[in-house]
Amino acid sequence: MSNHRAVDLFSEWAEKGRDVGMEKGHSKSVKKMISLAKDRISGHFSAIDVGCGNGWAVRELQSVSGCLSASGVDGSDTMISKAKLIHPQGDYFHGMLPKWIPEKPVDLVMSMEFMYYLKNPLDFLSSIHDAWLKKGGWLVFGVDHYRENPPSLGWPDSLKLELATLSESQWESGMVRAGFVEVQTLRFGKEDDWEGTLVVLGKKR
Repeated sequence: MSNHRAVDLFSEWAEKGRDVGMEKGHSKSVKKMISLAKDRISGHFSAIDVGCGNGWAVRELQSVSGCLSASGVDGSDTMISKAKLIHPQGDYFHGMLPKWIPEKPVDLVMSMEFMYYLKNPLDFLSSIHDAWLKKGGWLVFGVDHYRENPPSLGWPDSLKLELATLSESQWESGMVRAGFVEVQTLRFGKEDDWEGTLVVLGKKR
């Protein structure tokens, strides 16, 4: 991540075992995201998870029918070390985002609870479109911190981090400007005043 304070925070969370809580808290949203992508990808596919943490979503991807390969990248070397310890045969990369780029483009780029830690996340959408995805490939990501989700708006203060607080329409228009087509947004897991995970997906033409 370009936000080094966020990298330090996630390394601290990995050391304290909070990565396990991330998996429990976000598992339903990630499964929904994978399902949405799988409905749009015909045949076999390759995938990469951006901000993979301890690799739990990578392992979830690998269990999906048709997945030929799934890898993960994270700015926290502590998280990547943990991913490799849990899953020694896995393909995990320590890379500072948004500068890091995969050696080969893939059919699916996925990310959960990462995008808003970047200083300019909409610029990163263009990078994913141009350098990460094969023609016809899909990007799907989820964020819980967005303008329409009031309980999340205090996170920058509580985490003592600068977060990109964007609206649903800003994420959607950012995808279109980045070159994506068939762009869709939806909110998953809404309850009470919690608006749920904002899921955004789009296709590289």
